[in-house]
Amino acid sequence: MKEVQDSKPFALLVAVLAFFCMSSCKEDVDDTARYVFSEHTIVSYLEKYSDVYGEYLNLINRVQVSTISKTTVGQLLTARGHYTVFAPTNEAVQDYLVHLVDTGLIARPSWDAFTDSLKLDSIRKVIVYNSIIDCGDLGEPYFTYDLPSVEGAEIGTTNMNDHKLSVYWKGSEDSLCINSDCHVSVKNRDITLLNGVLHQVEKVIAPQDITARNYLQGVIDEQRQGFLVMARAIQACGLMDTLNAIRDEVYETLYQTGRIDPYLDCNTAGMGNYIAYTPQHRKYGFTIFAESDDFWRSQGIDPLDPELPKKLMQWILDNRQYAADDSFTTDEDYASEDNLLYQWTTYHILPVRLTADRLVIHQNEIGYNMSVKKLANPVIDYQVTMGKRRLMKLYESKYSDGVRLNRFPKVDNRRTGTNDEIGCDPDKVGNLVNRDPANAVLNDMINCCLYTIDSPLSYNDEVRDNFHRERIRFDAMMMWPETTNSDIRKKELTHSNVNNEQFAYIPPRSVYPYLDGLWLSDDCHFRYTNFWGASAPNLFVDEILCTGRFEIMFRLPPVPRRGIYELRYVCLSQASRSIAQIYFGDDPDRLPVAGIPFDFRADVTARHIGAEPDTDDEDYNTEMDKQLRNKGYMKGAKSVCGSGNVSSSSRYDNRCYRRIMLTQYMDPDKTYYLKAKTVLETDQKEFFLDYLEFCPKEVYDNPESPEDIW
Repeated sequence: MKEVQDSKPFALLVAVLAFFCMSSCKEDVDDTARYVFSEHTIVSYLEKYSDVYGEYLNLINRVQVSTISKTTVGQLLTARGHYTVFAPTNEAVQDYLVHLVDTGLIARPSWDAFTDSLKLDSIRKVIVYNSIIDCGDLGEPYFTYDLPSVEGAEIGTTNMNDHKLSVYWKGSEDSLCINSDCHVSVKNRDITLLNGVLHQVEKVIAPQDITARNYLQGVIDEQRQGFLVMARAIQACGLMDTLNAIRDEVYETLYQTGRIDPYLDCNTAGMGNYIAYTPQHRKYGFTIFAESDDFWRSQGIDPLDPELPKKLMQWILDNRQYAADDSFTTDEDYASEDNLLYQWTTYHILPVRLTADRLVIHQNEIGYNMSVKKLANPVIDYQVTMGKRRLMKLYESKYSDGVRLNRFPKVDNRRTGTNDEIGCDPDKVGNLVNRDPANAVLNDMINCCLYTIDSPLSYNDEVRDNFHRERIRFDAMMMWPETTNSDIRKKELTHSNVNNEQFAYIPPRSVYPYLDGLWLSDDCHFRYTNFWGASAPNLFVDEILCTGRFEIMFRLPPVPRRGIYELRYVCLSQASRSIAQIYFGDDPDRLPVAGIPFDFRADVTARHIGAEPDTDDEDYNTEMDKQLRNKGYMKGAKSVCGSGNVSSSSRYDNRCYRRIMLTQYMDPDKTYYLKAKTVLETDQKEFFLDYLEFCPKEVYDNPESPEDIW
């Protein structure tokens, strides 16, 4: 027999969660039918081995499925379904009670020791709700071989507590842990039952599930080493309340009371009839990158120094961790957005929670193998930091040793090259993000991930100059952190949810401003399409389509330096697409027209503008690209896969091309907006959105090193 798994992270009563109780199952369990118990449901299996799981069985028979239902979780697990259960052993539950004694919640390690029935109910739910994943009627439960391979990655489906569990392999299958320290039994895992799969865990899965503010305050109060300097800098800058946000309660109320329609029934020329879901939650999230306390000691800064904020700011000044164009103050009003310490600290924080497997997204780069996760061409995702809006580059390649921030390597980007790294100057290697659980906090904070970086991070002159020497290609969904925080962008789809959650509908602003920096007219139907595991010549496969009499406006990321840039817009042409007038500028109320209307329907060949397939003659291909550029178009990026296999490229797909929308002087201290408005009378045509590019003149008009085709 295989042991059953552990319970998952849960967020009820912040005060009670922080579990450190791991124990081995001592009972001898019959493993003659180790993998399949087809005659048992989950509950009958637990009953058969009650000497191992009796405590857990008692809990699931007491805990109700919801506050409005009298059905218990035990009754649920006797019925049909596809459940994944991480069941703690009796020893694991007892160790958890001992932990609650150590934290002062109860006086002795017994369920009878609870004097408050609400706390008792909450603790029971913590254990039960975090231990069960309902994979739906059409889904499949998670066997260990279905779990993510990236260390610290999250299981795609949430547990009963609406949280995701993280997976840690620690170098071998035998060391598999949930949430870093809840060991999954080697002997008793992957137990196949009539209505799901069980894994035995040897520690109750019960992360703290506190906010970033509470976690950092605990670091400060207890003077815990590791991230103390960053915690104190965040506190000095007055950011603690910001980092306490979990979800938008106004939106939550509107959704729960039915004032926001949970579904949109659509019919378009391109997709036919389909149902799009409206997100159930609007969550907040954060990612913090921090230099370690050991680093600061090497710089002569004591994490416990009473004058740490002042000395830290002096270090920033002395080491020029800022740009010459920056305007800042250096007084002790650290909470001011004009203060140097505030500007430096906020550059370490993203307003999006990026788990270990989502720092960059691998899916549609040339050569990437999804099944074995073999890295190929570099993958880049740009983010905009908190505070003053500034760019941060997240980068990974097979030569980068992991995910790095602001890495600017030399790349073999010749027309016939490989696009692989061929070297990197020492001052451009970037900051290595440490995803090891010993150097990161990924599970305990409900709204934040905290990573150690191996070198100081800042938006100084060198970093900005490097940004200004490269083409900045950014995915549209990056512009709205809510899409990642609320598990919309690149949500893992399974057989159970592919039909219900492939399309996400974002309501117009008059209903609710769900995405910050996005404005939709009332008759604009905004749909995000999640092509998880599918094939399309898009940057990360997914795409946005707007139908109806659409008018859509969105805020763009900032540019790194003052200068002339091309703004480019990628298109995947189809007959179902629309024609839109584009507007661009820095005043959202008075945006000037940007060129003639954009026809999304016809590919570059059909436009009769000189686009021809590549030949074996690269000089000829180069000349054809020049002629195409002169007419305001470019072929698709060579590094992005086309429809088909990993060796195809969107460059060779005539439907996929980039239009140069405008060439204009831009300022990093200004915020720019792009608006698209249909010029057709029909409401059946689609406005397409995948990725855009800012390309500085130093790149597209460089006679010594012409812009690459990748």
